[in-house]
Amino acid sequence: MAHGLLKGKRGIITGALNDQSIAWKVAELAHAEGAQIVLTNAPVAMRMGEINKLAEAIKAPIIPADATNDADLEKLFTGSMEHFGGKADFVLHSIGMSPNVRKGRTYDDLNYEWYKQTLDISAMSFHRMLQAAAKTDAISDWGSVVALSYIAAQRVFPGYGDMADAKALLESIGRSWGYHLGIKKKIRVNTVSQSPTMTTAGSGIKGFGGFYGFAQEMSPLGNAPAQDCANYCITLFSDLTRYVTMQNLFHDGGFSSSGVTPQVMDKFTVE
Repeated sequence: MAHGLLKGKRGIITGALNDQSIAWKVAELAHAEGAQIVLTNAPVAMRMGEINKLAEAIKAPIIPADATNDADLEKLFTGSMEHFGGKADFVLHSIGMSPNVRKGRTYDDLNYEWYKQTLDISAMSFHRMLQAAAKTDAISDWGSVVALSYIAAQRVFPGYGDMADAKALLESIGRSWGYHLGIKKKIRVNTVSQSPTMTTAGSGIKGFGGFYGFAQEMSPLGNAPAQDCANYCITLFSDLTRYVTMQNLFHDGGFSSSGVTPQVMDKFTVE
């Protein structure tokens, strides 16, 4: 049931690949809550995904943009303002990819050119995006920016590889831009550290099923589904969270605060 939390607001959603994507669910829910949306993704991702279906369903234009290309990002923000007839009120950064992880290179045997790509695509793109938004003055005062992260930014998950470094950088970028945009425009910037989620990107990580099962049994509430992550993002875009900024917010069923659970202990208990 919609509550009109984003009535009259306008937002830019990146990274909606298919209906498994958190970004896809955020876009659907933001539309249901009354927002106008502009969708964007890299041209290569658009060819792989089904974003046109989403665009038609929520009546949103698609502005292609490579998030590692500064000119593309400036065009994204100026094009969005032309479409909206004004500035955006919220932005979702849902972009991440590691060539090393995709090609099975472990953390102790990285290809450094691919490592640079991981950091550029998955973290520096967040800085580039906010810098382009600032230069074009594309986000309204008291706007909200959210980027999706993962607890591997704080703890070691060996199969997550160099994406862990990228998420740590992403969260640092969020804090730094949260300060600068807060001082200048009262814009808040947060990252959401989501449970392992059965998305196209997530399931491509080696041993993801083990990640997922372990987190499920370590979380008092269980893993947070993608739809509930979308709900959480909507609250962060809304006026209900006007003074929440520069935070990394765990949306993980309690995993990040759990030391051990009986379900996990039982696997190692010998009677």
